[in-house]
Amino acid sequence: MSRKVYLDNAATTGTDPEVLETLLPYFNEYFGNPSSIYSFAGKNRKAVEYAREQVARVLNAEVSEIFFTSGGTEADNWALKGAAFKQGEKRGHIITTAIEHHAILHSAEFLEKTGYKVTYLPVNDKGMVSAAQVEQAMTPETFLVSVMFANNEIGTIQPVRKIASLCRSKGVLFHTDAVQAVGHVPIDVKEMGMDMLSLSAHKFRGPKGVGVLFIRKGVRIENLLHGGAQEKGRRATTENVPGIVGLGKAIELASQKMEKESARQSELRDMLIKGLGEKIPEAVLNGAEGTQRLPNNVNMSFIGVEGETLLLDLDAAGISASTGSACSSGSLDPSHVLMAIGLDHEHAHGSLRMTLGDTTTRDDIDYVIETLPGIISRRRQMSPLWEKHISGTKEV
Repeated sequence: MSRKVYLDNAATTGTDPEVLETLLPYFNEYFGNPSSIYSFAGKNRKAVEYAREQVARVLNAEVSEIFFTSGGTEADNWALKGAAFKQGEKRGHIITTAIEHHAILHSAEFLEKTGYKVTYLPVNDKGMVSAAQVEQAMTPETFLVSVMFANNEIGTIQPVRKIASLCRSKGVLFHTDAVQAVGHVPIDVKEMGMDMLSLSAHKFRGPKGVGVLFIRKGVRIENLLHGGAQEKGRRATTENVPGIVGLGKAIELASQKMEKESARQSELRDMLIKGLGEKIPEAVLNGAEGTQRLPNNVNMSFIGVEGETLLLDLDAAGISASTGSACSSGSLDPSHVLMAIGLDHEHAHGSLRMTLGDTTTRDDIDYVIETLPGIISRRRQMSPLWEKHISGTKEV
């Protein structure tokens, strides 16, 4: 099959050629250690600080509030564990949601084992949590709330501004995992009231292995990595200069074209949802709709079809997609996100996530709408579950 359609941009994106061109010289031409004092290292040090400025401008943060990490997972771990360890012996209470990325959930579970209390808030059938739920869950021991900006599987955008405002009024730190949102929707950390925010370059056409934790000035958390004095003494290890340079360029480019590109992808997203909904019986859209959904996210369930089998059929047709979070794709368990929004096992196992990107075209969407219904139909004809389902429907 010569046709190739990539619809897994939530898992990772291809590095923008302009980003690649910008970062390549820092591998072998400007390879000096930014922490060294000789002049050769000066260019690298300046490049790192310029990238910090680029990120700060996009987020409307102070330059001193931007800390480079190895990606979103490290940033999430640092936010939760750093805030927790700062509590010392008194431990305390954390509030998060049931649909967070595993970098948050597993960090929270680790902290529970060491004596911290954690509340995992349920979500509604669209994957939404409310500020009222957060307030109700708060106790005098609550020191941190972490709610993702937008979900990586179903694309639902949370009311983070309201939650952040609530936390500020209660004197509680607020962190948001914005890995899926940065570069796709506008984010202003000052106006929105964020205390901490995580992002990862490879979600907006930057290189893999580099990210950022925004830490608002005045917020005190413990270091996660100990060693040298890099990142103003907050994160030890020699800086990943090529990655940092690439991140800075990528977030700048994403910001410049965000308004136009988000509108274009939203139109293609809605076209895909409508087309598949019309051609495939009982296709269910998972997550919120319209402006409460990421512009590039489509997550649908097809009862009577196994998601893993569906991916193989799509791959044979030249279409790359996902059944959910790439970080948990090796698991046979149904998605924790889809279970949290109330799907049964059959619908959860028959889910398909298609995420658009800058290179996605209308022809790509048309091709998926033409191809997927036939695959679903063939698989359902071989499915005892589908036969049982339609027999039950007829009886009703």
